[in-house]
Amino acid sequence: MGLQWLPALCVLSVLAALAVLVVSIVLAVLAVRVVLPTLPWKSYRSPILQAFYADNFVLPLPDGHRFPMPKYRLLRDRLQRELMDVTLCPAPAASGGELALVHTPTYIDAVADGTLPAAAPREIGFPWSPAMAERARRSVGASVAAARIALGYGAEPAQGVAGNLAGGTHHAYPHKGGGFCVFNDLAVAARLMQAEWLRGRVASTPRRKPLQVAIVDLDVHQGNGSASIFAGDASVFTLSLHAAKNFPFRKEAGDLDVDLPDRCSDAAYLQVLEQALDELERRFEPGLLLYLAGADPFERDRLGRLALSFDGLEARDRRVFDWAWQRRIPLAFAMGGGYGLDIAETVQVQVNTYSVALEYWRRWNVAPTVASCA
Repeated sequence: MGLQWLPALCVLSVLAALAVLVVSIVLAVLAVRVVLPTLPWKSYRSPILQAFYADNFVLPLPDGHRFPMPKYRLLRDRLQRELMDVTLCPAPAASGGELALVHTPTYIDAVADGTLPAAAPREIGFPWSPAMAERARRSVGASVAAARIALGYGAEPAQGVAGNLAGGTHHAYPHKGGGFCVFNDLAVAARLMQAEWLRGRVASTPRRKPLQVAIVDLDVHQGNGSASIFAGDASVFTLSLHAAKNFPFRKEAGDLDVDLPDRCSDAAYLQVLEQALDELERRFEPGLLLYLAGADPFERDRLGRLALSFDGLEARDRRVFDWAWQRRIPLAFAMGGGYGLDIAETVQVQVNTYSVALEYWRRWNVAPTVASCA
């Protein structure tokens, strides 16, 4: 009679074992989500899209300041909740030597020790503080880290796509900042990737020529600092689509500048973007693309003047990522501006950008290698 309970006991044993297995898997996944982002970015290779943040350095802005500092933490929170296949990593700080590839030593030191001229913080748009100086270095470091991962670094193969949750500080010049920009993160990333490419620290094919870098700047404001830094430099191509009647009111000549009329909407913008990418391809052959995916062309942006919808901005992002993917050009991207009347709409534009980026990261890292003809 005692044996009649044996089948039930076997079933219970199997269920208990399955429950232990499920709990173990859940705990392992949670451990990965908690531990990996706290490690130095070079100490592991993530199997998912990597993005770098510095929102833990919050600027002490006065009440009523028009810069929406909370958007960075709101973006990170949304990505943690909704895009679990994005690994969020703390941004490393750019070193003084890395910054000096673009910026003057005098300016770097003045930002570090708070000895900027009295007019400089007003031009930048932020009061100086230790947090401001540290955050500026971290914003640059985030774009540098993203570029290294996209392009490949040391023994690590190219991931193809990586991002910065902030950055896009394209108004900064070598000797000064402006327009909420302290240091020019994409300019430093371009210069450093070129230097590391020549030193053989970037994982890629044998180098027959210097690394050529394209900066595709789709913030609503022209990247005047970037255009000035790379003026006359044949190894870096600056492309900018921006509102003609918006800041900066004295624009610099880049390699390809497209002035857009007020209230330019989805169809017209996407047509112009297509033409601009065609022109880029005719004139330049990049080995790395740095993409400034500004949210401020959005139709309800306070500082925008253009009229792109959520769908239009997502189509913009998709076109840039696809253009790079079709040519197998590694792409690192930064968020740039975004000053929506409703900060949640700015963050939604940025979340959409990351959704597109993740799709193209998967293409880079899942598609089989195509053998070349002998």
